[in-house]
Amino acid sequence: MTPVSRTRPAALVAAFALLVAGLLIPGLASRADAATCGTTNLALTKPATASSTEGAAYAASAAVDGSTGTRWSSQFSDPQWIQVDLGSTQSICQVVLNWETASGKAFQIQTSNDALNWTSVYSTTAGPGGTQTLAVSGSGRYIRMYGTARNTGYGYSLWEFAVYGAGTGTPPPPTGGSLGSNVIVFSPTMAQSAIQSQLNAISDQQVSNEFGTARYALLFQPGTYGSAANPLIFTVGFYTAVAGLGQNPGDVVINGTVDAYNQCSGGTCNATTNFWRSLTNLTVNVTGMTGCQAGNDFWAVSQAAPMRRVHFNGNVSLMDYCVGGPGYASGGFIADSQFTGGTVTNGSQQQYITRDTALDGWSNGVWNQVFCGDPGAPAQSFAANSGQTGGPPPYTTLGTCPVTKEAPYLYQDSSGYRVFVPSKRTNSSGPSWANGATAGSSLALNTFYVVQPSSSVDTINAALAAGDNLLFTPGVYQINKTITVTKPDTQIIGLGFATLVPTAGNVTMSVADANGVTVSGLIFDAGTTSSPSLLHVGTTPGTNHSADPVSLDDVFFRVGGATTGTVATPLIVDSSDTLLDDIWIWRADHGAGGGSWTSDQSPTGLIVNGNRVTAYGLAVEHFQANETVWNGQQGTVIFFQNENPYEVPSQAAWMAGSTQKGFPSFYIPNSVTSFQGYGMGSYSYFSQGVDIHNAMAFQVPNTPGVALHDLLTVFLNGSGGIDTVVNGTGTAVNSGNGGPSNVVSYP
Repeated sequence: MTPVSRTRPAALVAAFALLVAGLLIPGLASRADAATCGTTNLALTKPATASSTEGAAYAASAAVDGSTGTRWSSQFSDPQWIQVDLGSTQSICQVVLNWETASGKAFQIQTSNDALNWTSVYSTTAGPGGTQTLAVSGSGRYIRMYGTARNTGYGYSLWEFAVYGAGTGTPPPPTGGSLGSNVIVFSPTMAQSAIQSQLNAISDQQVSNEFGTARYALLFQPGTYGSAANPLIFTVGFYTAVAGLGQNPGDVVINGTVDAYNQCSGGTCNATTNFWRSLTNLTVNVTGMTGCQAGNDFWAVSQAAPMRRVHFNGNVSLMDYCVGGPGYASGGFIADSQFTGGTVTNGSQQQYITRDTALDGWSNGVWNQVFCGDPGAPAQSFAANSGQTGGPPPYTTLGTCPVTKEAPYLYQDSSGYRVFVPSKRTNSSGPSWANGATAGSSLALNTFYVVQPSSSVDTINAALAAGDNLLFTPGVYQINKTITVTKPDTQIIGLGFATLVPTAGNVTMSVADANGVTVSGLIFDAGTTSSPSLLHVGTTPGTNHSADPVSLDDVFFRVGGATTGTVATPLIVDSSDTLLDDIWIWRADHGAGGGSWTSDQSPTGLIVNGNRVTAYGLAVEHFQANETVWNGQQGTVIFFQNENPYEVPSQAAWMAGSTQKGFPSFYIPNSVTSFQGYGMGSYSYFSQGVDIHNAMAFQVPNTPGVALHDLLTVFLNGSGGIDTVVNGTGTAVNSGNGGPSNVVSYP
């Protein structure tokens, strides 16, 4: 629609509006009536967004620019809104609306602390237009005019939207500063004995500390550590992030091994609970082990234990066959890495994803091994009998990855600490640093507010409002209100698995519909009071962010385990084009509240409403209804892993409908016409001795635009089972047929 020009001399409009406001509108407060309000317009030049605009000349920002010669104007429909981010929570006592002729008849003034949940502080169904000075009483970081009926056939149009309050809000904090006592920095000039001693002490503390509160980042400055004659060998435990501080992996070299081994309990040793640890941005020349462990680096981990930007020169085993047995491991993630001079032994790893990594050999597969953009990867071989005796390996191999953006990382140069933010890649294959430095941008530490566990949310939000990035130091954070991210390209990075816990039933973090925001390296725990979500990304699925997408990297969610908790949906993605890269969303099967159907309540782990969302290494486990709901168009998932909830008490308690037993692990409604999924598995272990069945692991529209490749189900143990793989297709798995039951393609 072509915008209709209604421009008038601003002075004439303003004079007429003031006359109307002063003479004809009873009940509206004047500035004298609101003498207790400040004189500073809190909305002036603040970030503003709107439901729509009449055209490019009528942006939301024009209503907060201080000029009565520019205006915001909406499309010609109801409802419409304009929203202002005040930067921090403010006590608001007055709002002034300077309407153009296209004014609101019925509208509300609403406030919010998270831009999701709104409280009305003023309402009218007889708005006269002109300049309205409204006495209000409320508080919030966000304020909006929400219109439901217009005075004209045009839209809603404001010359200015002014907001006044009694206070000035929380000032932005200083940036940069100390990374905290749990960030341990090693230098090649330090005595190796001192380095080894400190590494051993942290390992001894953290190897068994599955649900503890200690968090560590172990950082190695550029240089070489250890030698063939005197190797540096250490073990990485829970909540320990090991990283090099060079700009490229070759800048930090460890001669030795960096290991993760089985956990032993009751005489059985496995790696199935080796979570929450990482290895990043360095080179390991494998040397120094003896006996059973000779010639290998052991990285026996399961979910939430990523390996990124590493160069291993030598053999690497993803299982531990030396410490007890049987040595099962279940799930892992490698990205942007290189392996030379040896092979990768998959061993007992039941499912695994390797992305944009150069391989020099891969030993085998169990149920579900996915390779995306990996030079040297095994050829595609997933078949109906993969994972069964005599069958081919269950390899799902894609030559390139459609859209990727590597995780930001901390490094040092002559100016001090910096954060490197890699650029987006399309059709990627191999490490981003294979032919030189990774493309991207470098940010100084003084562009980050360095967050400590003692930091208040008001201070965090003030930093975000001032345009700062966030660097969370290792620790557990009690979050009593929503952390609100509104500015494009904000970088939010956690060190040492920093963990955020809501304490008041609040959303922990919300990200506005902004380009280029990154959330990386954080754990989101549910709190004891139910929250609607823990992380909510975006607001408007229709907005295209493909040029500069939001990215979530190594972000993990827990409902229970460390603490009992409840949440409706841990992760909601409304922002189109979002990249999900190594995401584990876990309703606990052990730990605090684990194993109880009535504790740690949470029906759905993930809801995706945005279009063109791409996920690599997505795991969603043990939720009580549809575990993953994918509503967006043109989505892509490359590797999906799921376990049904263990502790279902009865079939009647777990029904998707009157005749459909159980709930799918991955649900796509019939409204979706385009989706691609690769290497997707779901497993059952119903532990209550009751005959529980899941009618189907995957439920999707039966349309050619929705295509699933290399699907499987497995019966792990217990009773009952999964009756079909997808939409009634695929053999049942149960105590008589443990599987895997494979469907090579659907439909």
